[in-house]
Amino acid sequence: MNHNKQTDSTEMNFWDHLDVLRSSLLRALGATILFSVLGFIFKRQLFNLILAPSRSDFIIYRLIRAKPYSIELINTQLTEQFLVHMKMACTLGVLCASPYILCLLYKFISPALYTNERRFSKMLVSSAYCMFIIGILVNYFLIFPITLRFLTTYNVSSTVHSFLTLDSYADTLIMMSIIFGIIFEIPVISAILGRLGLLHSKAMGRYRRQAIVIILVVAAIITPTSDAFTLLIVSVPMYFLYEISITIVKVEEKKLLRNKNVITS
Repeated sequence: MNHNKQTDSTEMNFWDHLDVLRSSLLRALGATILFSVLGFIFKRQLFNLILAPSRSDFIIYRLIRAKPYSIELINTQLTEQFLVHMKMACTLGVLCASPYILCLLYKFISPALYTNERRFSKMLVSSAYCMFIIGILVNYFLIFPITLRFLTTYNVSSTVHSFLTLDSYADTLIMMSIIFGIIFEIPVISAILGRLGLLHSKAMGRYRRQAIVIILVVAAIITPTSDAFTLLIVSVPMYFLYEISITIVKVEEKKLLRNKNVITS
């Protein structure tokens, strides 16, 4: 039947579900540790990837034909390089294992869902994950390099020299990646609210100016620095995502209207 739950979920008691959850968590942890260890072993390849935006031959700099420049990263503490290596290896482990972790979680939850709910949840999770990864990639290839280049080349005086610690570089990269991953969930959240009838495209268009103010406030809160350039770099993608969200909500409204017409006919 189309709306039936999977029968095996009713045959399992509480302790069986707990065993399945424990097994899923252990496998998720094992996959994360495996990828983290690989990241720790392949140190050179890992940091070639991480430090690529700090080099003047990075792809975005070549595309915009930016002038050559160099960033000198320094180490200020005895254990800093080792701890940064551990941190970045663990971050890579979580990122690489995340598709497998999501599959395990979905496999655990799906027996309790109806068929139409499973279909919707699968689409929702896959869309949210894809948008999060797109946000990370946009940050890595565009936002972070441009922000890094601007802030490290900005100089109030020729007598002032800028030095950037490796730990600060890594923390900023991770933080901005997470922020943009979350920002790119705006269309997914809008689609959910639009499907539920809680968000309307006409209202979103009517309150566009207020939305721009809110975007600027949110961008000012989440940006790692307080300069206007970084604020603009963060705000512009958020505004475009807002406009995309209006279109998505319009599509969901048409679907709701179509479903109502089918029910009433």
